[in-house]
Amino acid sequence: MNWKSFALGAAVGAVGGIVLSGAAKDHKTVSPEKVLKSVKERFKEDGKIDGSWISMKPESFKQHTFETQVFKGGVSRRIDGELEQFEFIADVKSGTILDVYPL
Repeated sequence: MNWKSFALGAAVGAVGGIVLSGAAKDHKTVSPEKVLKSVKERFKEDGKIDGSWISMKPESFKQHTFETQVFKGGVSRRIDGELEQFEFIADVKSGTILDVYPL
């Protein structure tokens, strides 16, 4: 085996690995379970949670010129005996909560 051929093959493989690694990071998403856990922790600061849910399948979300993939979910709780229900929208890539609104 020729050392030049080996070195060239190793260099091409290394560059290809770096490129594919960068592409994989761009497509990485936060798990819906992690997003729901984060939302529940924030709601627990104000009281006990009765129930919660999150859609496991990302959906398209567009507001004005901003378009992204999101998870939608909800939380319910009782404050002074009154049932309060909220829905939320979270960015799939970062897990950032984009909106929370009462039902």
